[in-house]
Order: sequence, then C-alpha cells, then structure tokens
Amino acid sequence: MTTANLLRWWPVIGVLGLLLLGVAVGTDSTALDDRFIEFGHTHPGVDALLYFTDARLVVLLFLVTIAAASYRRRWRLAIAAAVTPVVAVVAVRLLKRLFGREMEGALAYPSGHVTVTVVVLGMAVLVVGVSVWAVTIAVAIAAAGLLGQAFTYHYFTDTLGAVLLSTALLCIAVRTANLTRVNPSCDLDHSSG
Repeated sequence: MTTANLLRWWPVIGVLGLLLLGVAVGTDSTALDDRFIEFGHTHPGVDALLYFTDARLVVLLFLVTIAAASYRRRWRLAIAAAVTPVVAVVAVRLLKRLFGREMEGALAYPSGHVTVTVVVLGMAVLVVGVSVWAVTIAVAIAAAGLLGQAFTYHYFTDTLGAVLLSTALLCIAVRTANLTRVNPSCDLDHSSG
C-alpha cells in the first residue's frame, strides 16, 4: 500500500476499528484488560509512565509544535497542529458518551489522554520532519504513555481505541492541510535550468 493510499484509507479503517472494538469490549473489562490492571497493581512503579501523557507536558509540546511550525512559516502545518488536538478532544468526549464504558466511575473508551498525546506527537513529527529517528522517538513516548494509562486509569482496550482514533485524525489532518508534499515548488526533474 502506498503512502497516499494509506493516508486516504486509514481514517476509514481506523474509525471502523475504533467502533468495532468499542462494540466488542462493551462496558466491562476484558481478560486482556484485567491482565494490564493486575500488572499495574503488582508493579507500583509503572505509574511513572503516566508522565508521558501528563497534560502539562502534552500542552507544552502542543504549543512548541505550533510555534515551530509558525516560525518556519509553515502556516498550514501550524493550523493543523493547533486544530487537530482540539478535534481529538471533541471526538473523544462524544465517543465516550456514545460507548458509555466506565472505569472507576469515569467514562473511559477511548482514552482521551492517549488520543491527544498521539495526535500532538504526530504533529510534532510533521514539524521536525518525518524521519526514522523522529518516528521512533514519538512511538516510544506514545507507547510508554499508553502503557502508563493501561496500567492505571484505563483499560488497555481504551488505549487501543485511542490509537485508532488519533492515527485516523492525523491522516485526515495531513490530507486536509495538504502536508503530503515536502517541497511543492521543487523541480524534481531539474528541467528549469
């Protein structure tokens, strides 16, 4: 599958996956969720992983990402970096009400912390440039945050739903803001002289 096809179809696949997973898990914990919760209870230090989804850190990265895109005069990217996390928050709030899955009295599916963290990390990768090192660091941070939430405040399946939603939103942002071309004015065949 080409990158263009992935960007085109992943939002549909991701949202369908989110909906199917939400219906499949229902309102209760699954056996897989229980294993993560048990691990979190027996390993108290894993709550340190929550640092990676801490709102202060995520908001700081959000602001730095917008500032960096603006400094580079990449206006579409700056707008996408500002708008996509807000869309993610609204989508999560609506989906949480739709599914009604609770953990300890709070709506849980999909995880808002993981959704927004992945969206902000994805926008940061777009600002610094998509490269192996940037994607690897972003995936490692997102995975650590995901695990921190799955071991403590969320079911593991809540975090999987969040990844499906956030990656779908990132693909929509990339396509909507036309961020798929690195340098649109580049003369690829060097025919201009």
